Amino acid sequence: MTYVAEELADQPRCWARAAAEAAEHGGALPAPGERVAIVGCGTSYFMAQAAAALREGAGRGETDAFAASEFPTGRAYDRIVALTRSGTTTEVLDLLGKVRGRTRTTAVTADPDTPVVAAADDVVVLDYADERSVVQTRFATTALTLLRAHLGLHTDAAVADARAALAAELPEALVECTQFTFLGRGWTVGLAGEAALKMREASLSWSEAYPAMEYRHGPISVTTRGTATWMFGEAPEGLADQVRRTGGRWIEDGLDPLAGLVRAQRLAVAVATARGLDPDRPRHLTRSVILTP
Repeated sequence: MTYVAEELADQPRCWARAAAEAAEHGGALPAPGERVAIVGCGTSYFMAQAAAALREGAGRGETDAFAASEFPTGRAYDRIVALTRSGTTTEVLDLLGKVRGRTRTTAVTADPDTPVVAAADDVVVLDYADERSVVQTRFATTALTLLRAHLGLHTDAAVADARAALAAELPEALVECTQFTFLGRGWTVGLAGEAALKMREASLSWSEAYPAMEYRHGPISVTTRGTATWMFGEAPEGLADQVRRTGGRWIEDGLDPLAGLVRAQRLAVAVATARGLDPDRPRHLTRSVILTP
């Protein structure tokens, strides 16, 4: 079994622990009413999008998400939360250095022995969710679970659904599709972006992600036989039928959307295996992006 397959299968355990320990980290996480920015790179950026939508939707305060490299340093926030599995990502460390002393910062990381620990004001370490794989799975979803639990939005049903997502067979013939489109609404737009990234990283697939309502405004034109369109959460009325009329496959389930992401992770590994690829060694990628002058 590959590292990534082992790690994605471990997510129910990690989520349960993160939820149980969320209250212990309350002082390091955003307080109600704070104006917050959540930043990350790659997978962590998509988790930041989901977390920001959840927090603002829960009425806890204005919350934005940015790729760390695109953070508007002239904008005022009460707190910046940086998601970084490795704790060494150049863009995250650069940003924390720029705002040090004028904006409170929190780093959520998997490794306590990395530069981000000294760069941030507060640190949450999820070392039990660290990974050997280049392709992120359990750290990202565990960090999002921590933030969901902090908002009071996590339930045991999410863990149960994750177990179900691991046990169920993938939809028949889905591995043979040549194009994958992932859709979301609200906080699940970030999940859709992450699912598409997993497909690209692990299996070199043509994959895209869109807000579900925007999919009708152009992208659906490339949907055809061989396309799988996967919805996270509740679909807009009529969209499933519209996709089926193109000849494409429509995929949705009644699982918690984060558990749905686990299914998409499994699909990415399955497609990689079917194509003779090693998902632990994705092309052109490393575990952390460290830029040198």
